[in-house]
Amino acid sequence: MSNLPEKLKKRLLARQASDSLRTLKTYSAQCDFSSNDYLGMGRLQFESKEVFTSAGAGGSRLLTGNHDAYGALEASLYDFHQQEAALVFNSGYDANLGLIAAVGLRGDLILYDALAHASIRDGIQLAQARAIKFRHNDLEHLEQLLATYMPEEASCYVITESVFSMDGDSPDLEAMVELCEAYKAHLIVDEAHALGVFGTRGVGLVQDLGLQDRLFARVVTFGKALGYHGAAVLGSEELKSYLVNFARPLIYSTALAPKHLATLELRYQWLSESEESLQAIQKLHRNIALLRLYVKEYKLSDHFIPSESAIHTVVIPGNSQVKAIAKQLSELGFGVLPILAPTVPEGSERIRICLHSYNTEAEIKSLVKYLVSFLQE
Repeated sequence: MSNLPEKLKKRLLARQASDSLRTLKTYSAQCDFSSNDYLGMGRLQFESKEVFTSAGAGGSRLLTGNHDAYGALEASLYDFHQQEAALVFNSGYDANLGLIAAVGLRGDLILYDALAHASIRDGIQLAQARAIKFRHNDLEHLEQLLATYMPEEASCYVITESVFSMDGDSPDLEAMVELCEAYKAHLIVDEAHALGVFGTRGVGLVQDLGLQDRLFARVVTFGKALGYHGAAVLGSEELKSYLVNFARPLIYSTALAPKHLATLELRYQWLSESEESLQAIQKLHRNIALLRLYVKEYKLSDHFIPSESAIHTVVIPGNSQVKAIAKQLSELGFGVLPILAPTVPEGSERIRICLHSYNTEAEIKSLVKYLVSFLQE
């Protein structure tokens, strides 16, 4: 029995017609090339021995949920990330929604990268500020927009990612910081796919470049390299106070349970202190270099978007074609997933390859060799 209004049925039918209907499936693969668990932390057990008085939070952080484990984790975060303050959210999506919607007030301007993540775009939709996108990683276009639209008596926010989730590439952050400083714009950088991958101990690309004190805010998420869930906004104490008062996802969401926060703190300790984390980051970068080597050796460079991150993308236009090749690879045991339109623009459908510290050289080479054969069919 269907109770969907006709408008909603038509939207579903349109997805079916374009071969882009999403369904929920259990992910399992002999060779994982899809998860965001770059360092294999999702496979490790982190159990806190601390005993908490309650298993759940019992309310939002402004009610009963702001237990001591929050303070301990946030102290670890601002110490590790060399930032004045940190504010933990339930997810990266919540962090971007809460931050952007809270700061983008009427009369303000938001300039954002054309390939910014959906959570950034949704936060912009909730903000009252005017929003204009600039061409992907195009600083000349960004400067044109700053020169043309910079408000005289309001704030301007520039939003980008240090590693883009669908292309795996990065902007010139140093030049972008200088540009924002010249125009007195506030720069926000999402570090979701840089944390655990770039910099000493995986501190992220912003910190690796020494730019952490020149940004308005950074967003770090724990659902990628840390193999867990949650996120934090890093910035000044003043920004933290503002978000506690105006970030609606924080104010109106039940807080994380104490055990979850203690587990996150253990994961940060592993990242910042253990020899195993150093080895995992080194192995990840060896695997990134290996993939780039084999892509060049097997003459696939024209199909790949250049990337030095853990995310590598082979563009295969057309939902049906990219799904067919992903299915062939899956049947061979390779955990790769097709990224379809409308998640990416039509004509840029792709297979997104995520590398990990636990992938072997044999797996990487085999994946590239099979890609060659399937692309030539």
